[in-house]
Amino acid sequence: MTASATGPVAAEMLRRLNASLAPTRIELIDESDHHRGHAGHDGRGESHFALQIESPAFAGQSRVQRQRAIYAALGELMDERVHALSIRATAPVG
Repeated sequence: MTASATGPVAAEMLRRLNASLAPTRIELIDESDHHRGHAGHDGRGESHFALQIESPAFAGQSRVQRQRAIYAALGELMDERVHALSIRATAPVG
């Protein structure tokens, strides 16, 4: 399993995703610095992320179902702290 975390928000996101979805691979990248001066960047950082996650929990699910599962796992972080989340969610092959 691969995991990237840079600060407390990213660490909490990873904790929740690992607990809820038991991924076989996960990578979370903080892209907030790329968005300085844009909407949603509030100066605290940790507001824009890119997520790549592979989990058996996604088997047989549509892209929308996978995204809903991720948003459910992240809960209020999506309303209170995270402005943007790019998601690539897959199920293991084979």
